[in-house]
Amino acid sequence: MRLIVFLFLLLPFFASSQGSDQQLAVQYFQAGEFDKAALYYEKLYNKNQSDYFYNYYLKCLLELKEFKEAEKLVKKQQKKNQGNLKYFVDLGDVYKQQGDVAKAKKEYDNAIKDLTGDVQQVRNLALSFRDKGELDYALKVYEKGEKLNGGAVKFRADKAEIYNLKGETQLMIEEYLAMLEDNPRDLDRVENILTFAVNMDDPNNARVELLRTEILKRVQKNPDNVAYNELLIWFFQQKGDLNAAFNQVKALDKRRKEDGLRVLSFGAVCANNQQYDLAARAFEYVITEKGKNGNYYIDARIQMVEVLSYKILNQGIYEQNDLTTLERLYNESITELGRNSGTVGLMRGYAKLKAFYMQDPKGGTEILFEALQMPGIRPNIEAEMKLELADIALMRGLIWDASLLYSQVEKAFKHEPIGHEAKLRNARISFYTGDFGWAQGQLDVLKASTSKLISNDAMQLSLLITDNLGVDSIPEALLLYAEADLLVFQNRLAEAELKLDTLNKQYTWHGLSDESVYLRYKIAMKRRDYTTAVSHLQNIIENYGSDILGDDATFKLAELYQFQFNDSEKASELYKKLMFEYPGSLYVVEARKRFRILRGEKIN
Repeated sequence: MRLIVFLFLLLPFFASSQGSDQQLAVQYFQAGEFDKAALYYEKLYNKNQSDYFYNYYLKCLLELKEFKEAEKLVKKQQKKNQGNLKYFVDLGDVYKQQGDVAKAKKEYDNAIKDLTGDVQQVRNLALSFRDKGELDYALKVYEKGEKLNGGAVKFRADKAEIYNLKGETQLMIEEYLAMLEDNPRDLDRVENILTFAVNMDDPNNARVELLRTEILKRVQKNPDNVAYNELLIWFFQQKGDLNAAFNQVKALDKRRKEDGLRVLSFGAVCANNQQYDLAARAFEYVITEKGKNGNYYIDARIQMVEVLSYKILNQGIYEQNDLTTLERLYNESITELGRNSGTVGLMRGYAKLKAFYMQDPKGGTEILFEALQMPGIRPNIEAEMKLELADIALMRGLIWDASLLYSQVEKAFKHEPIGHEAKLRNARISFYTGDFGWAQGQLDVLKASTSKLISNDAMQLSLLITDNLGVDSIPEALLLYAEADLLVFQNRLAEAELKLDTLNKQYTWHGLSDESVYLRYKIAMKRRDYTTAVSHLQNIIENYGSDILGDDATFKLAELYQFQFNDSEKASELYKKLMFEYPGSLYVVEARKRFRILRGEKIN
């Protein structure tokens, strides 16, 4: 009993001793002092003949070129673990490092000869060869494993990795593509692997062209395997060649006599990547090819109008005939599809077009009132339409009507983003009417909004008030600016310019200079005077680039060069400037996306 107690008391000492030996072994090994590390690993191995201590002890012996001791160690471990083929590889490696290639080859061959076909055994042995740099033997292991399984088990991805390490790109790609021959459902997996194995982020490297060639071969050889067609579409999307991708999407839809869903989804991808014309072509295909009885005819009609509306209105770059065409499309689509809860989105878009672009606020109001009467409208959609009604009322000068509508939405959705948006627009009314204290109080609350966009807008307006009321105790300058801002919103552009002229003449020393220039940029955009708009933005970048509107001006200027002047190089340069000089800007994510599209990088 005393002996047992004594041994129990010594256990922590033995554990501590082993832990200390292992720490010293690691330290010496990492320092390259293999002679000292070998002493400790030998001691540890003799106590615990696990693979962990065995592997490090073997590495030390090989570094010290103590080949006889290394050979004895491997054979000892092999005898204890018969059936584990890894030790053949270890022994062969010992002979190889001695320069005895023939003996090494014999051990490697023995390992492959004893292979049973167990999938895990195959992978473990191949990994052992791979770790020793014996890539050809690793391939032999996989090939024999496939034979032993009668071809029922394939090691294509494993072999492809080895070919990649060997620099044999063609064979690597062939193995990955063959996976889709075995199982087309592996498409997502193959796409993910190829993204990195071929480096699709660099569309100009030679591997990308080789992949294109091989995919085309497979498409031609296996026309009924949809996975290859889908892989080709994916390839063109990754390269940014959406026109080529569209041709494949259409061809696949026709060949398989599909219902147009594939083409509709592709159109949404194009719209998401600002390829509005191509998106419109995709929706047009579904409309014309599938006809009015098609499953996705209504969706395509609605998305067709919406994508053209976004292209024309959201970028603010259009001609008068664009508005006329868009008005006709809205009218035709609503007339054909009817006025119901399914077309409320179209009615909202049409109301916005009429009120803010066709100078018909009364017509826009009537459309929204009609839409609000539709049964089955979700509460959030109803709230959004009320906000638009309020915007139109504000544009018409019905300020308190607008405020009432904003307040209704704010009260109904107090803790949701749309309620915060209503509160922000109400705060703007207070700003427009010169009640800066009340506006400031509302904006301070909104700074904590969960919506980053609302929070940022609230902060910008709050800073504008704080900065410009601090200059003097009389807020005449800020009031002139606020009145001009409201006039721009109401499309009373000449009156807005007069207000700005007065502001700039009477308060040349005031800190509203950059805001005034930015407001003049908005006026130029509403007049479609893009050359003047560019000059105003350049003025801000050159003279007020470090102020709060620097990133806004840079992004808007990039947009003009991209969409109005079709100058991709200049637009890319400006998007890049924004990413580097304004890393905290809300525009960074969109700028990075557009920058990559302009460079022809992958599109998802």
